[in-house]
Amino acid sequence: MLTDKNNGSSITTDIQSLDANYHLHPFTNTGALNKKGARVITKGEGVYIWDSEGNKILDGMAGLWCVNMGYGRQELTDAATQQMSELPFYNTFFQTTHAPVAELAKEIASVTPGDLNHIFFANSGSEAIDTIIRMVRQFWAIKGKPYKSILISRENAYHGSTVGGTSLGGMSGMHKQGAPLLPNIERIRQPYWYGEAGDMSEEEFGIACAAALEEKILAVGPDNVAAFVGEPIQGAGGVIVPPANYWSEIQKVCTKYDVVLAADEVICGFGRTGNWFGSETLGITPDIMSMAKGLSSGYLPIAAVAVGNRIANAFIEHDDDFNHGFTYSGHPVSAAVAIANIKLMKQENIVEYVANDIGPYLQKKLRDMLTDHPLVGHIEGVGLIAGIALVKNKETKEFFPSDLDIGLICRDHCFDNGLIMRAVGSRMVLSPPLIISHAEVDELCEKARLCFDLTLKSVSP
Repeated sequence: MLTDKNNGSSITTDIQSLDANYHLHPFTNTGALNKKGARVITKGEGVYIWDSEGNKILDGMAGLWCVNMGYGRQELTDAATQQMSELPFYNTFFQTTHAPVAELAKEIASVTPGDLNHIFFANSGSEAIDTIIRMVRQFWAIKGKPYKSILISRENAYHGSTVGGTSLGGMSGMHKQGAPLLPNIERIRQPYWYGEAGDMSEEEFGIACAAALEEKILAVGPDNVAAFVGEPIQGAGGVIVPPANYWSEIQKVCTKYDVVLAADEVICGFGRTGNWFGSETLGITPDIMSMAKGLSSGYLPIAAVAVGNRIANAFIEHDDDFNHGFTYSGHPVSAAVAIANIKLMKQENIVEYVANDIGPYLQKKLRDMLTDHPLVGHIEGVGLIAGIALVKNKETKEFFPSDLDIGLICRDHCFDNGLIMRAVGSRMVLSPPLIISHAEVDELCEKARLCFDLTLKSVSP
């Protein structure tokens, strides 16, 4: 830890000065942050982090949806140290491989659903999505249908921040910057029942949202559509859990029009929903699947695309290179940590713990402690992921005006009171480490209640 209570302020100021002078933050108004000063995080242990002022904070977001096995796992540190001393790096170009990348591919295939047994490595979820874009388009070209190049995603979807990921995603604020975006991307409505269904039941809304996909396919021409891409549960969009019938209806549409179904599992993967992947929880049978974050519990950057037989065999049997990849695809140290992470999850029965114990406990505790709060309009979630809609009027589902950023107000109260929750517009979202205990869930919910009280007080006349 960098500091103690006696010299914390001095160290904080020094690091903030360096940060302001040299560091450009992602997704940040840098000028405003430099005036305020970034919070300096110095240590992590279990579900907690500490800042340079000595404040202990319960990390309700597992870093950035990723520290699934919690902070300070010596098993992961040891895996990195050992691999670093043996082979710190070699690439997987030039017809070469190494033990960690080959073993990790097998380890991932041991937990992926269906026939998703062929693994392509990248370094981030954004790169995994770029890989899916290129791979599905090349798949159709190999099959003699290069005109099948349109990809369909959803409004308010997040699929990364590269040009490819931004183009595929549905975040309007991102679309305003760095244009022009990639061509041949279409979007349909998101399955946000609480905020957009009106008088429709969840089942009716699920059918309507899936019908939007069929309408879009027909509008652009079925012969032109390469893939539909979606997160099982939209994460950065605010934790939008679709109606129970939504994905089965989407699957039918994709099958009907011979459209590849791609699941973006960057957030939902590796136990968060109570299965190894959200596709299993939501009843999806994808042809191709991206993953990152929880693959290494965020300890080192690594991502992957799991490819089913239909697509993989087309590439394997096609006598040509797939001209795509990254210097660090399958980096040996990252791969070693990911192997150790998956094995640790298996040894500690983490997926079962989320499914049968701590996941149901969190979902019940959130509802028991927060549903009656005047700000809380709706709580949705599965396993250890949850979204909470903050509203001005519970009875009418009236949201706060856009010029009053209720989410950021609440987020700041959380930070000031030892809890990290993320704000997505008017929604507060949670994805704590999968190793969180009952007592720590109780603490999380108590702090959330306090912060909602403070938020309500802040916006009350």
